Amino acid sequence: MAKTKNPFSKLSFEEAAERLEQLVQSMEDGNIPLETLVAKCEEGNFLRQVCEEKLKQAELKIMAIKTNGSIETTDLETEGMD
Repeated sequence: MAKTKNPFSKLSFEEAAERLEQLVQSMEDGNIPLETLVAKCEEGNFLRQVCEEKLKQAELKIMAIKTNGSIETTDLETEGMD
């Protein structure tokens, strides 16, 4: 199965987390048709992936700072970006 490109990959962590919170709230608030619910679940999964990737990148940068006192951002930006 081909991997679908994440349409939200350009969002910042904060933007993705806020959008994810709003999405969850809308799903919890009321009666949503099944088709809409499935689409929201898919969107939520993409947003979760963005948040996880941004957190992983931040963790790598912090580890590099602790180890070296500085970071090579070009190395970190290309890691894990599929």
